[in-house]
Amino acid sequence: MINRLIRAIAGTFIIISVLLAMYVNQNWLWFTLFVGVNLLQSSITKWCLMEDILRKVFKVKD
Repeated sequence: MINRLIRAIAGTFIIISVLLAMYVNQNWLWFTLFVGVNLLQSSITKWCLMEDILRKVFKVKD
């Protein structure tokens, strides 16, 4: 469940930031880069801040 939420949130952030870059300001692409770097970092370290946040919000234990 958490993994699906993380993917959905990351995908939503990327879509929104690309649309903002197209229609508002190109600097929104930095947010797209930030999301991508965090996805890469989490695949290497096996730690994801969004996962920790979602676990606290939904009070899910390991």
